[in-house]
Amino acid sequence: MLRIGLTGGIASGKSAVSDCFASLGVPVIDTDLISRELVQPGTEGLQQIIENFGDGVLDETGKLDRARLRAIVFASDDKRQLLENILHPAIRDRVEELVAEIIQAPYVIIVIPLLLETRYPIPVDRVLVIDTDEELQLERLEQRDNLNREQARAMLRAQTTRQQRLKNADDIIRNNGSIEELHAQLRTLHHDYLVMADKAEA
Repeated sequence: MLRIGLTGGIASGKSAVSDCFASLGVPVIDTDLISRELVQPGTEGLQQIIENFGDGVLDETGKLDRARLRAIVFASDDKRQLLENILHPAIRDRVEELVAEIIQAPYVIIVIPLLLETRYPIPVDRVLVIDTDEELQLERLEQRDNLNREQARAMLRAQTTRQQRLKNADDIIRNNGSIEELHAQLRTLHHDYLVMADKAEA
């Protein structure tokens, strides 16, 4: 089974892309959803985060306040690496479990926002980068997370550069236009992946 690693900068449209693939019948494994499962109340992951970052990262109900934690790790490379050391090996193990459960699919989409940044790489056969103009990313990020421009820029700076992502891409989807334009690109790519998977199987 062909393993496609889907990545892209923050607010580039990864969710819209993965939703489209899912609507085409493609299995989708989202590492962001896995990371949320790993930090639910009572989990070892949440306990390790509390031990390393303090209980100030919890909300009033005892759940992880992702916005508070994000503010801490985006302000410090050391803190971000600490969080990666806690979560990324467990995420990688869970991805492999989920891939093993998939039966008779030509290919699988594995959504990995930090595919190029992580020190705990998840094996993929191809890297699919969702590319968006930086100005559009900033606008989406400000609206989505209610941030000012400097906060949005800081989040972009904490990730690998757009140029670095494009340099490492096997496939690129441009997401600067309408949802219809995006879906048209994805239907073409879906056909290409089916052909690749068929050749790999032959």
